[in-house]
Amino acid sequence: MAKRCGKRKIDSECRVFNPQWTHDYFFVQLKEKAVCLVCQETVAVFKEYNLRRHYESRHKDKYASLHGQMRAEKMSKLKTGLFAQQTTFVRQTQLNQASVRASFRVAQLIASCGKSFTEGEFVKKCLNVVVEEVCPEKKDVFNAVSLSASTITRRVEEIGGNVYAQLQQKTKDFQFFSLALDESTDVQDTAELLIFIRGVNANFEMCEELAALQSLKGTTTGEDIFDKVCQTMQQLDLDWAKLASITTDGAPSMVGASRGLIGRMNREMEERGLTALLQVHCLIHQQALCCKVLKWDSVMKVVVSCINFIRANGLKHRQFQQFLSELESSYGDVLYHTEIRWLSRGKVLRRFYELLPEVNAFLQSKGKTVPELIDPAWKWHLAFLTDVTELLNGLNLQLQGKGKLICDMYSHIKGFEVKLRLVLEQVKKHNFTHLPATQSFSAEKPSVAFPGEKCVEALEMLKAEFGVRFRELHVHAKEIRLFQNPFVADIDEAQPSYQFELAELQNCDVLKDAFKPNSLIDFYAALPNDTYPNIKQHAMKMSTLFGSTYICEQTFSRMKLLKTPTRSRLTDEHLHQCLRLAVTRMEPAIQLLSSQMQAHSSH
Repeated sequence: MAKRCGKRKIDSECRVFNPQWTHDYFFVQLKEKAVCLVCQETVAVFKEYNLRRHYESRHKDKYASLHGQMRAEKMSKLKTGLFAQQTTFVRQTQLNQASVRASFRVAQLIASCGKSFTEGEFVKKCLNVVVEEVCPEKKDVFNAVSLSASTITRRVEEIGGNVYAQLQQKTKDFQFFSLALDESTDVQDTAELLIFIRGVNANFEMCEELAALQSLKGTTTGEDIFDKVCQTMQQLDLDWAKLASITTDGAPSMVGASRGLIGRMNREMEERGLTALLQVHCLIHQQALCCKVLKWDSVMKVVVSCINFIRANGLKHRQFQQFLSELESSYGDVLYHTEIRWLSRGKVLRRFYELLPEVNAFLQSKGKTVPELIDPAWKWHLAFLTDVTELLNGLNLQLQGKGKLICDMYSHIKGFEVKLRLVLEQVKKHNFTHLPATQSFSAEKPSVAFPGEKCVEALEMLKAEFGVRFRELHVHAKEIRLFQNPFVADIDEAQPSYQFELAELQNCDVLKDAFKPNSLIDFYAALPNDTYPNIKQHAMKMSTLFGSTYICEQTFSRMKLLKTPTRSRLTDEHLHQCLRLAVTRMEPAIQLLSSQMQAHSSH
């Protein structure tokens, strides 16, 4: 018995619409179907029999009598009506999609700027007011944009989820990555652990993003923090073998060798048979701790006492501002000193020193006598402390910023240590070239000589403290220097795996010429991988290192603005999403998100 053929597939016949059918049967081709101009019914297969049967059974009695120009005019009129109807549908669909995209973009702005989710309703009211005045005919279009609190909440969740999905995709290509961690409490005393990740792929494309915000509901021991780090690495599917370093502050729960996070991480690496992590103690925090050796209570207590006297009472504060205005002073007020704000002492001292005569005159007018303000010996100390503190502030500002490479930060540290030694030698000789306030007071020729012994002692203490605090960083100086400039690295002192590659690199004039104008990352990205594999791998590892927890501190500042006493019920998940959108450098795929849902108008 002959085998039966398979069922014929209509799609395989490749039928083509014949334009003559429009004249004969009032059908046109719309997309992949034949559409009747009279009743808008569709015929899926371009087959003349099907079209003729539809025409003869439905419309022949009415339109058979039309011939020539009359038939052509009727056909043109029907075509115009059908296409206008189709255009209306398309335009409405486009408007619906645009309203959804607009809703997503507004939600992104609200979250990234730290505004409440209910702000969407206020934005909607503002839009309606503008539309009524500028283009009232468009009012319905703007009303279709859904900005209710519940909608904004969903949008923020979806955008945050999309950005996190992008991060998960990027981490798959990381050759190396590093982590920066810091812990703080929110307005409800919940301990929040921020974990930032910086990774690099084979093309030297850097990615620095918020990996997680982990809430610690109970204790905040090193083991608790370690568990959260492991959870974050598991969620991002990160390979422990690619973890280059971890940067923290100096809290015992972080840096403890046995129970701290660093100790627990090193044991984990050892158990996995991996090289120990490069531990970095936040350089900015280290620098701030160095500043604490310059307590100089004899100066700071007087300065703080005078400022508190002026600003503690509203009336006195206003009178002091008016007093400065009448004297046409360069400054309009004195500044508060806050211990936790590392830069505040330098700014307070500089402002106080500049306003010293005015402050003394105002205090005397209020019956308060402060003998130190007219004591030349005390003024020497004030001027010197002002200058040294400003030097330290300058270093602090150099170390701040996102995306800074460890080699650049290390250069600033080494440069400051050289400056410190220079100033120390100059102060011993009563040379105040780099100390403007001290030099200015010296020019007044006070009756009391410069207290050189105490000032030299302070500088020597500061120098010693820098040496101790940054000792661990100096241990890695050769590795950092190799990354910063491989052309000046000592081949004899380099690791054997780098020596032949350095010999080749340092004698390549083409690469020497390319090194100077390009950024460090661009230079290493352009290096041939087959010729310099070990040097490139070292550069990848060093480029991921966080020199500080600056990005964590900055994000905690945003968290304080987000979760306030008036928004204390903000959930951990929503806080996480808002922080992610506030700090991310990735663009959410709003077009993709909006295409996955149907628009609904809302208030």
